[in-house]
Amino acid sequence: MKTKFKHIWLFILLLILGNSIAQENKKNIYIVPIQDTIDLGIPSFVKRAISIAESNNSELIIFDIDTFGGRVDAATQIKDAISATDITTIAFINRRAISAGSLISLSCDKIYMTDGATIGATSVVDMTGSKQSEKSQSYMREEMAATAEKTGKNSSIARGMVDEELSFEFLVIQGDSLKVEDIEGRKEGKLITLTTELALKYGIADGKGESIEEILSSLGIEDYNIIILNENWSEDLVRFLTDPTISSLLTTFGTIGIISELYSAGWGIGGTIGIVCLTLALGAGYLTQLASSMDLLIIMSGLLLLVIEFIAIPGFGFFGIAGIGVLFYGLYLLLIPGVPVSDEIYSQAMDGFSWGIVGGIIALIMVVNLLLKSKFLEKFITTDSNKSTLKKNYKKRGKV
Repeated sequence: MKTKFKHIWLFILLLILGNSIAQENKKNIYIVPIQDTIDLGIPSFVKRAISIAESNNSELIIFDIDTFGGRVDAATQIKDAISATDITTIAFINRRAISAGSLISLSCDKIYMTDGATIGATSVVDMTGSKQSEKSQSYMREEMAATAEKTGKNSSIARGMVDEELSFEFLVIQGDSLKVEDIEGRKEGKLITLTTELALKYGIADGKGESIEEILSSLGIEDYNIIILNENWSEDLVRFLTDPTISSLLTTFGTIGIISELYSAGWGIGGTIGIVCLTLALGAGYLTQLASSMDLLIIMSGLLLLVIEFIAIPGFGFFGIAGIGVLFYGLYLLLIPGVPVSDEIYSQAMDGFSWGIVGGIIALIMVVNLLLKSKFLEKFITTDSNKSTLKKNYKKRGKV
C-alpha cells in the first residue's frame, strides 16, 4: 500500500514539474494598449511596459492601437522608446492610427491592421484644428520619413501623410516601380490616409488580423502566454494632472495662492493651497518631460524672490515684482511643447496663460467670498471683527 502511494506522489510531482517546464518554455507576449488621445501621461506607461518585457526576456511586444492622435511631443517620446528596444514590436492597428498614432505605428517592426482600419493624416495642427507653420510641418514630415525608413516602410508615403503639398505618380515598392492611381493623397492638396488594403498593397502594413491570436497564428507562434499590461494608478494620476485644463488651473491657483501670502500675516490656507497646486503641476510636468530642468530652475528662482520679499523685506517692492514676473515666465514655458513649433503656438500659449490667470483670479475671489461667509471657517480666519471678539472672551476669563 505504501509503495502504491509513493508511486502516486511521484506521478503527481512529475506532472507538476512537467507543467512547470512547459510554462517556462512558452513565449511571453506582452500586449500594450495605446487608446484614445495621445497625451503626456502615455510615454511613461509605454516605457514601463517595455522595461517589464525586457526584464522578463519577452520575444514580442504588441501595441494595441486605436487613436485619433494627440500631442506630437508625447508621440515622439513613445516612438523613441519603441525604437530603442531590441524586442520585436508589432503595431496592431485596431481600427485606426490617425495623426500621432501613425508615427507610433511606423516605429514598430511590423504593422498589422484589422479589416477596415486606417492609418495616416498626420499633419500638425493646433487645438483649434488649424494647420501649423512650415517649421512644425517640416519637423513632423522628416520625423515620419526617418521612422519609416528605419522600419523598412516607404518614406514618400510617410511624408505624404504630413504634407498635402507633395505629390507623386510612381512608388518603388520592394524594388518594383508601381504607378499609383488609387491613393487619393498622392495628389497635391490631399493628405494621405490609407485603408487596410492600400496599406498592405504599398508595404506600410505587413498583414491583416482581427485579433491578437490571429496575428500570432499568422506569424507561426505557438505555446505562448499573453500578458496584458495596463496603466497603474500613478500613471492615471499623471495623465489627469497633465490635462491642459487641470494643469492650467493648478498653476493659476498655485501662483495666486503664493502671491496672496504676501498680503497676509503669517502663513495661511492660501499659501498651503498654492504650494500643493504648484507641486502637483510641476511634479507631473517634470515626470512627463513637459518641464525641463531649466523650466523648474526659473520657477524656483521666482518663488525664491517671493520668499525673500515675504520674509526679509517688509512691504512689496522690487523682489516681489521680479519674483512674480520670473514665476509667470516659468509657468508660461510649461505650455510650450518640447518639439519645434511655430510663432502661432507661442502666441496661443500666451493667450491661454493670460486667460487662465484672469479666470483663476475671478474664481479665487468667488471662493474667498464664499469662505468668508462660512461660519465654520470663522475660527480659522483672523479678521479685525473676530479679533475683538476673541479679546472680549479672554477678558471674561481673566486671560488678557
